[in-house]
Amino acid sequence: MPTIAIVGAGPGLGLAIARRFGREGFRVALISRTRSKLDELVATLAAEGVEAAGFAADVMDLPSLQAALAAGEQQIGPIEVLEYSPAPTGAGASALAPVEVTQVGVEDVGQQIEYYVYGAITATRAVLDGMLERGHGTLLYTTGASSALPFPAMGNIGIASAGLRNYALALNAALADRGVYAAHVPLAVFIGSGGPETQAGTIADLYWDLYVSRDQAERLYSAL
Repeated sequence: MPTIAIVGAGPGLGLAIARRFGREGFRVALISRTRSKLDELVATLAAEGVEAAGFAADVMDLPSLQAALAAGEQQIGPIEVLEYSPAPTGAGASALAPVEVTQVGVEDVGQQIEYYVYGAITATRAVLDGMLERGHGTLLYTTGASSALPFPAMGNIGIASAGLRNYALALNAALADRGVYAAHVPLAVFIGSGGPETQAGTIADLYWDLYVSRDQAERLYSAL
């Protein structure tokens, strides 16, 4: 059975992606800061017949992220798919709050770059060598739409997430003939805010489609 690792797993999109891949026979390694949240997610998936395990790590604590991914591979198997979609919650969320672009200072961007770019690079390097050795794998990166489109209210976030977007697109080009597929998903939607097209389960289908088709470096998702 293949394994998907979801970095930034939560009860919304992360759980929906876990369910979607779980239905296709994947085991799931869930990575998030909070052990109690991970335990709840694992229990939910287990009740639905999906094999999952949780590994606590903070994407801004890079050694903990490396250790969590290593533990995931050791416990439930080589990671076939990495999905990176951290979302700031809890006490640390205020430090990662959006700043309007005309008010952005260097200090507003630094932590966002650590969060989006350094975390993504660390997670990728933890699994990429194994994927290349096996000759197959998938890397999926999620951001908000400000990574690809101008949203002045999200000035600091847009700068940093655009860096992650560039990294994902460059990986797609570099790995195209080496069996590893990389793609970026900018979400222009507030998850759960309206009709079926905004629901996490609907959006999760996009990730499965990308995994199967492997033909797009980027797919912008909008509920419009």
